[in-house]
Amino acid sequence: MARAKLILDTRTKSKTANEGLFPIVLRVFHKKPRMIRLSYKTSKAGWDANNMIFKKSVSVNKNIDCDDINKKIYEKLHSAKLMINELGDTLDQITVDTLVENIKKLWDSKLNSKVKKDLSNEITLADWGKVLIERKLKSGKPSTANWYKDGIAAFEKFNSNTPVKFHQITVTFLTNFEIEHLSKGNSKNGISAYIRAVRAVYNSGIKEDAFIPFKNPFINYKIPSTTRTKKKALSKEKIIAIRNLKYEENSSLWHTKNYLLSMFNCRGMNLIDLAKLKIGDIRGNRMFYGRSKTGDSLTVRITSEFSEILKSYIQDKEPNEFIFPIGYDGSAESFKKYRSDRRLVNKLLKIIAKDANIEEKITSYYIRHSWATIAKKMGVSTEIISEGLGHHSLRTTEIYLKSFDNTVLDEANDLVVG
Repeated sequence: MARAKLILDTRTKSKTANEGLFPIVLRVFHKKPRMIRLSYKTSKAGWDANNMIFKKSVSVNKNIDCDDINKKIYEKLHSAKLMINELGDTLDQITVDTLVENIKKLWDSKLNSKVKKDLSNEITLADWGKVLIERKLKSGKPSTANWYKDGIAAFEKFNSNTPVKFHQITVTFLTNFEIEHLSKGNSKNGISAYIRAVRAVYNSGIKEDAFIPFKNPFINYKIPSTTRTKKKALSKEKIIAIRNLKYEENSSLWHTKNYLLSMFNCRGMNLIDLAKLKIGDIRGNRMFYGRSKTGDSLTVRITSEFSEILKSYIQDKEPNEFIFPIGYDGSAESFKKYRSDRRLVNKLLKIIAKDANIEEKITSYYIRHSWATIAKKMGVSTEIISEGLGHHSLRTTEIYLKSFDNTVLDEANDLVVG
């Protein structure tokens, strides 16, 4: 007569490497023994062999719902025994492997939707993240690709340096991830960045049917709120002090000063957008460019100062050539070079600040906030420049900027940089 029993598989090869735990299995004996591994594990001390249940009192089981697990494994054992009884004499005509196969089929037909989806869908964050990362690299957005990479890497590190499956991501998993990082003194901004990256990958997988969740954990889990960083800006007097600096033409400091003033004259353009500018982007007295962060198309009237700067860069160049030496084509291949150039620019900006008797250790990011702050102090409508980039998102400010007629923006820009 066939028999079935729940046991702890304490064989050395079954022991998990990181946790040192053993799996619960259904041991089926019918002429020969076979074991069906279940999705639960514990230590030797955590298993009550006589009653075939998880012990609540053992520390290794403190973070799991023992009652729920005991109920589920009992149901599996009961259904297996019921099948054996119903087969009766038919057992003599089948092998133990056939019996095991049919027990599994019985379980599968009774599995609730969550467990069935979990077992049938083994996709990991890295699997789907690779798809999204390749898309971002092809579309010229390596920064977003790196954001995905960093988030996935952080989750895998938390998961004992193993791939994280989609169905592993629960509210409990996310909460434990957050607590782990907070305990190490990591900032909420950094933790939030990791989780938001993973949320983007996770939701994309759902949207494209790569994964069908039983319940989306991000609906109930609240990502840590970020702290608004103090906006760093230079006064107009300090911008003028930089204007008055004299450097040897074509020197690195001379170019960097020109980058700074060009970004300032272009309503606080970001360095990456300046690096992408080509001769063909100049049309008449206007500069047209695409905003790398949002993909929005923007245009700014070329001011007199910007026009003078351009004269040193545009002579004898073709429309498809970059205006500035820091030129970046937006490809993943050249992103590493751009990052190196950006580090050099920020290093030189600190020298420029010192030469202009500016205490702040300025970076290229100062320019955007400087333009907005100066505009605010000079009385430019907050509808035109929204609280000196005081929003949580730069995109919100960009929406404010692009919603006005170019004439209004041009007049405001002339007032700020003039």
